[in-house]
Amino acid sequence: MDSPKMAELKGLKLAQRHGKSRVRVARVWRDRDGKHHFAEWSVNISLLSDCLPAYIAADNSDIVATDTMKNTVYAKAKECSEQLSAEDFAIVLAKHFTSFYQQVTAAIVNIVEKPWERISIKGQQHDHGFKLGSERHTTEVMVDKLGTLRMTSGIEGLSILKTTSKGFWRFIRDKYTMLPETRERMMATEVTASWRYSYESLSSLPLKPLYFTERYMDVKEVLLNTFFGPSKEGVYSPSVQATLYEMAKAVLGRFPDISFIQLKMPNLHFLPVNLPSKDNPVIVKFDDDVYMPTDEPHGTIQATLSRLRSKM
Repeated sequence: MDSPKMAELKGLKLAQRHGKSRVRVARVWRDRDGKHHFAEWSVNISLLSDCLPAYIAADNSDIVATDTMKNTVYAKAKECSEQLSAEDFAIVLAKHFTSFYQQVTAAIVNIVEKPWERISIKGQQHDHGFKLGSERHTTEVMVDKLGTLRMTSGIEGLSILKTTSKGFWRFIRDKYTMLPETRERMMATEVTASWRYSYESLSSLPLKPLYFTERYMDVKEVLLNTFFGPSKEGVYSPSVQATLYEMAKAVLGRFPDISFIQLKMPNLHFLPVNLPSKDNPVIVKFDDDVYMPTDEPHGTIQATLSRLRSKM
């Protein structure tokens, strides 16, 4: 005979998940020589739990309270006596929730790190002074009870611009098209990148401290170098799509432990100011150009590249 729980759920499949979002925590680490290190994280936690009675019988005995999740973030941050990356802190939290609570089958921890940067005074780095930068470091870690791991990292809000070496021509033209073709224009965008690491278990992770912080900085450097090219001559871009592809390909070619990368790069528009005259009735370019930043809708330009798995 079916139990009341099974009878009530017959013919239905219930996926259960609950969590806590936007837990803000900051951590200071102090070296013996007086130099301080600082990180500020916004933490989101999602627990996949076997807590069916909470849904069908108003029994909360298997629920991990959101207050508990919030306080766990603070407690675990305090326990991390050595400086660590956002990725490693996400792993610390995910491991705790899946090992400490029997009913939690998997934990997903998402962290956005604020870009606090060490400040320099008269060319010398300050021991305990920081300023807020722009782009944000992101990560999402999923861990289950067996130690299976899925980890992604990324960048949000990386605004970049070059004032030349960009074109766009031979695109589809129809009665709705007003954009003129050009082989010379400004290129500005805001990069959102997300990449997946190939580590599939906790035991396979590199042991080097701050490994993922260094990898984040290295990936950002490759993206920027590919976008801008050499400092003097630069690199020409025939389209945002072509540049985006080269940036993604460069990351996969440089880092063997990254198996997948997704890039989003909408155009930030700067349109030449049109000052028509009898001699020049259309937009013309001068040696020194004046542009009008616009808030017109951005085009969605994105691509995903991943490594092909070799067949056994």
